Amino acid sequence: MKTIGNHNYYVYILTNINKTVIYTGVTNDLTRRIYEHKNANNFSFTKKYKVYFLIYYEWFQDINEAIKREKQIKGWTRAKKNNLIDDFNPNWLFLNNEFE
Repeated sequence: MKTIGNHNYYVYILTNINKTVIYTGVTNDLTRRIYEHKNANNFSFTKKYKVYFLIYYEWFQDINEAIKREKQIKGWTRAKKNNLIDDFNPNWLFLNNEFE
């Protein structure tokens, strides 16, 4: 059996400067994806609300597990998402520098 190598997938949550809007996504390249959100040339949700500050992420090796987790989080209430972020990043610090 041929080994393909390590895979990296991230479920992430972004917010705006005032931390009033959040966005959950999944990607195989968090650095690139944050850049795309920040520099989008379209009328996407993240562009409209300036949602490109990273406040939460999880790492996965399996894309199916990452997608499953993203869908799970997206189905949660805002309060439950806030609790998840609070547990990971209590001060809601912007973590973009970890991936730029």
